[in-house]
Amino acid sequence: MATTAPTVFVIGGTGAQGIPVIQGLVHDNAYKVRVLTRDPTSARSKTLQALGDVELVKGTFANEDTLHQGFRGCEYAFVNIDGFNSGEKTEMYWAIRAYEIALEEGVKFFVYGNLDYAYKKSGYDPRVRAGHYDGKGRIGEWILQQTKTNGRRMGAALFTTGPYIEMAISAGTIMTPTIEDGVVVWKVPLGEGAVAHVALDDCAHYVRWLFDHQDESNGMDLEVAIDHITYHNIAAAFTKVTGKPAKCIDLSLEDYWKHGPVASVPRGMPAGYNSVAGDPATMSFRDNFTGFWNIWRLSGGNRGVVQRDYALLDRIHPNRIRSVEQWLRLEDEKGRKTGRGGIWEQVQNLQPVLKISEDGRKGLL
Repeated sequence: MATTAPTVFVIGGTGAQGIPVIQGLVHDNAYKVRVLTRDPTSARSKTLQALGDVELVKGTFANEDTLHQGFRGCEYAFVNIDGFNSGEKTEMYWAIRAYEIALEEGVKFFVYGNLDYAYKKSGYDPRVRAGHYDGKGRIGEWILQQTKTNGRRMGAALFTTGPYIEMAISAGTIMTPTIEDGVVVWKVPLGEGAVAHVALDDCAHYVRWLFDHQDESNGMDLEVAIDHITYHNIAAAFTKVTGKPAKCIDLSLEDYWKHGPVASVPRGMPAGYNSVAGDPATMSFRDNFTGFWNIWRLSGGNRGVVQRDYALLDRIHPNRIRSVEQWLRLEDEKGRKTGRGGIWEQVQNLQPVLKISEDGRKGLL
């Protein structure tokens, strides 16, 4: 007797991470997906609908009636709130309400799109205070605490990512490269550190695994990455794959804000574009991303603030991407097949990967 595929309500489905996650859920008809979107007519919404087994719900996560409508009748949920829409304070409130309303509506398993609580992991070092990381990290811990009392009613897991490797070759990010005298140049304030970059295509497998293996994943914080990657690694791999010269210029934080890819961002602009300027609970863009870069400056070699269990990731995803060179080769091949050109051509015509950049909010994530 045929069984009906369970439905997953997705918040953040039209974002860079949400699209591959939904592709991973519906590609074999194992799950149906209901996606919250502010604009059902957008190109990203239409891309999702074309996958099949995808229903769109118009609205915003900052509305209780919409959340009730979205969660109602769904067995599962994947919630990844855009912290650069809401800002840290508002994201925390609505993430809590999303969890509570999902529980109220009878959702059986809740996966939360998370980031490292780096401030706590560092021993509350003020240098690594980054609102969009800490806001998610606090709520992630709170959600796992709830499983101790609510776990039989609604299981939960965290999906903890990091900066997408795609951001290193796309427009409108804090690590967007330039081409100077024919050389691809990344200007970043990384020092001896490294970034635990994540490949978006791998997100499809990891989130699917969380839903497919709930007996193991319930209460789990699945922290993922390709590897701890330096931008000298990226430049060397770029040259190896394309034959074109590339380099990393390691800047001080002071020089990064003067000469880096987001130097034009106004000094006091809030990190969340719907935050109120001057709200003391809202970090500025500059303070937020100073903390962000300090996280990675203090995470070199998988021995610092942010660490990953790569042996666990190998078990969960045996075919995961394991190096920046492998990712570049795959992306080069994909680009040629889809008409975007190889990596060298893509860098000469940078396109946004983040929805916030695609929507025209340049310099924001």
